[in-house]
Amino acid sequence: MMRRGVKKAAAETILTPRFYTTDFDAMEEMFNPEKNPELDMSAFEALLMEFKTDYNQRHFVRNETFKKAAEGITGPTRRIFVEFLERSCTAEFSGFLLYKELGRRLRNTNPVVAEIFTLMSRDEARHAGFLNKAMSDFNLALDLGFLTKNRKYTFFEPKFILYATYLSEKIGYWRYISIYRHLQRNPDCQLYPIFEYFENWCQDENRHGDFFSAMLKSEPGLVSRDDWQAKLLCRFFCLSVYITMYLNDHQRSALYETLGMNTTEFNQHVIIETNKTTARIFPAVPNCEHPEFFVKMDKLIELNSKLSGLGGSDAPEWLKNAQRVPIVAQMATLMLQIFFMKPIESGSWDFNSETRLAY
Repeated sequence: MMRRGVKKAAAETILTPRFYTTDFDAMEEMFNPEKNPELDMSAFEALLMEFKTDYNQRHFVRNETFKKAAEGITGPTRRIFVEFLERSCTAEFSGFLLYKELGRRLRNTNPVVAEIFTLMSRDEARHAGFLNKAMSDFNLALDLGFLTKNRKYTFFEPKFILYATYLSEKIGYWRYISIYRHLQRNPDCQLYPIFEYFENWCQDENRHGDFFSAMLKSEPGLVSRDDWQAKLLCRFFCLSVYITMYLNDHQRSALYETLGMNTTEFNQHVIIETNKTTARIFPAVPNCEHPEFFVKMDKLIELNSKLSGLGGSDAPEWLKNAQRVPIVAQMATLMLQIFFMKPIESGSWDFNSETRLAY
């Protein structure tokens, strides 16, 4: 009985997270070979073989060190680490639900692409299950059935799903591999055995990102160097992902400090490397190595800290709202300044009316 209560309580601490959904009819049309002659099915077939190989089929196997390590994590560190497991598990489970539904909906339209989505949902389910088992070491577990029944959806247009998910998978790769490499150099900071699995884990993220790269290339207008809207959207999604990660991680810097990492250095490294990877496909990306880029990002951190501080104050709500206005205005101004910094013209693909795809 207590176990069941703990599971439900753990799920509710996520505050009924939002999951992504999209216009599945539009996705079916986008990946219908008869309606979209730009689809390079040979690339998707090669990717399908890669996913079928299932390199990590036997990778996520726990051992006796997990429970013992969890018993040694106490106090504030324990609370911070449990929150990390909760959020990571929910993110992986969200991906599982989206990919599973896309695999189901595209089954008749494009069996190859549908099967890739289904195999990606397999990967995400495996990750979520591994994280959930890790939470059991802390006498907690997410009730994934509760999350499934009570999830709230955030709607994205199909092309927005492609942009955002590509970036999410690639930034996930750089986060996991950077943490893994740091802990390999500093084994004394190895808080919990789950990080030892990150090298192979991040390869799942990388393969998922490669699949979304192929999908973006199948819709020429999404990554065309000649399309100003594509350039704006690519920069917008890059900055949305980078700023969100930068702000969120600095609010939880205690986790990275526990692992012996500098949160700012870690975030800047991940953003720069993700941006270099993304520049191979996106026609324009932010110039993250411009001297002013991270100066402005750090100012956002300061303002966000002030905003968070207002939420915990004892001032009347009307006064807190009034105090928030200038802070939010400054943050919006900074974000616009970052967005309108001169971008890097990038991308590996050109499109024109005479050739389908060309380097």
